[in-house]
Amino acid sequence: MKNKIVILTKGETMKIKLKKLILMFYVVFAKHLPNNKLSKVIRAGYAKLACQKVGKNVNIMSNASFGRRLKIGDNSGIGRNCEVMGDVSIGNNVMMGPDVVFYTRNHKRDSVEIPMIQQGFDDKKPIVIGDDVWIGRRVIFLPGVHVGNGCIIGAGAVVAKDIPDYAVAVGNPARVVKYRIDCNQK
Repeated sequence: MKNKIVILTKGETMKIKLKKLILMFYVVFAKHLPNNKLSKVIRAGYAKLACQKVGKNVNIMSNASFGRRLKIGDNSGIGRNCEVMGDVSIGNNVMMGPDVVFYTRNHKRDSVEIPMIQQGFDDKKPIVIGDDVWIGRRVIFLPGVHVGNGCIIGAGAVVAKDIPDYAVAVGNPARVVKYRIDCNQK
């Protein structure tokens, strides 16, 4: 994936510029609207214009930040003050508390000979959230994690590894403490 050359057509370049402009208007205007029905419709409208995929009945709360690469399914929400930047896919029927952060890349830190600030960044790794997931307040997702369907991620968890279907995960780092169903009955 390193040194990958991507050639865009003029139309694709214009589309990206338009999406960036739409996101700029979102940040200046819609992001700061109060949480009511009209604001919900306005924020979802901006997301539909700017993001890769936005389902039906999406609820984006005030002060939430998101980028062009977001994919979010039907009946899902982004909580207040959340940061959903980079390649993030959120399934259907996902509840998200406030202050949740998604990191799709990290700083390089391989060499002790070079200050970390000069080492740049690792490659971006997408984050995938399954369907019917409940994400508590102030959860942090690290690059490349996959959260299965039906999961509950407890408030304040730091998700550094994949979480299997129907798991309840809590803590830093997040660990599975139980399952919502008997895994043999799926």
